[in-house]
Amino acid sequence: MGDPHRVGVVGLGVISHVYLDTLADHPEVSIVAVADLDAARSAAVAATIPGAEAMSVERLLARPDVQTVLNLTIPAAHADISLGTIEAGKNVYVEKPLAVTFPDGRSTIERAASAGVRVGCAPDTVLGTGTQTARAAIDAGLIGRPMSASAVMVTPGHERWHPNPDFYYAPGGGPMLDMGPYYVSALIHLLGPVRAVTGAASRLRAERVIGSGPRAGQRIPVGVDTHLTGVLEHVNGALSTITTSFDGVQTTAAPIEVHGEAGTLAVPDPNYFDGEVRLFALGDTEWRALEPRAGYADGSRGIGLIDLVRADDQRPPRAGGDVALHVLETMTSLLRSAAEGQRIELSTMPERPAAVPLTPVEQWKAHHAYGH
Repeated sequence: MGDPHRVGVVGLGVISHVYLDTLADHPEVSIVAVADLDAARSAAVAATIPGAEAMSVERLLARPDVQTVLNLTIPAAHADISLGTIEAGKNVYVEKPLAVTFPDGRSTIERAASAGVRVGCAPDTVLGTGTQTARAAIDAGLIGRPMSASAVMVTPGHERWHPNPDFYYAPGGGPMLDMGPYYVSALIHLLGPVRAVTGAASRLRAERVIGSGPRAGQRIPVGVDTHLTGVLEHVNGALSTITTSFDGVQTTAAPIEVHGEAGTLAVPDPNYFDGEVRLFALGDTEWRALEPRAGYADGSRGIGLIDLVRADDQRPPRAGGDVALHVLETMTSLLRSAAEGQRIELSTMPERPAAVPLTPVEQWKAHHAYGH
């Protein structure tokens, strides 16, 4: 196997702790450097990881022994950090979305291709047993030919719990770019790429009130649409409808349902790795749960980076940059369609990512297991 793959982490906010729980003791990677705008935070995190050193972003990107940079900065900084990483000749794995604009995302992928480095991007939740078991059921013909799908995410807004929710309501934020990556990525894994989209959007109110933390009661402006509904036309002929909203309260809708000629699948929340997949076959009288049959079992954020490290010329990263760019174009085209009132055809067309065979957690954490 040789030495572990050396990783540097940029951005040490809340989500970084989840990644570090997965990666810090994984035998295939070694976290050698961490960086954050808050130097004290960098030092505190480095102290918890044997062999890791706290440093500036510039020094981390220039460090020759860092092979891949895990980019966990805020969305507005994703493109700049990723491009700097690529310029330094390193692979990058970035939190979702790939970038906040499609041109920035496309530049990231094009420059990486020119530099001969790899790009990976969250979400990797779709590599877990929830989405992957549903995909295996579709591929096995359990619902017959898939005809349509629905994806629904409804919440009253992150300001109720987040102490600094401003960026969710600034350009580059909103429910589609924030939560849409989970649902659009899952639909692509389930049904394949998208050829065209049509969207409609609305904005419930011009201000939001922070509900927790030291800024509780403070009003913040809303600069983006906060409810979006769209139709995705998949290359295979299936039609998906998607709703992402910061304006609702609750919903009884399944996070994702896939309908075919011979049955319907209820797919668990793609914000999580696992969950129960249920099948209602034509002629049945009730739903039945499917045993996990595919995916990284007991997965957690960071397995997408492990999957990228394990990828080779025969099997590209399953949470790869080409899919992330397609997800970004799908989401930004839905927003543009809503603004312009027209159907938009997409320019990207990635291959549907390779399926994940059922892989127990002790195997995907082991040196000898490659999940191919």
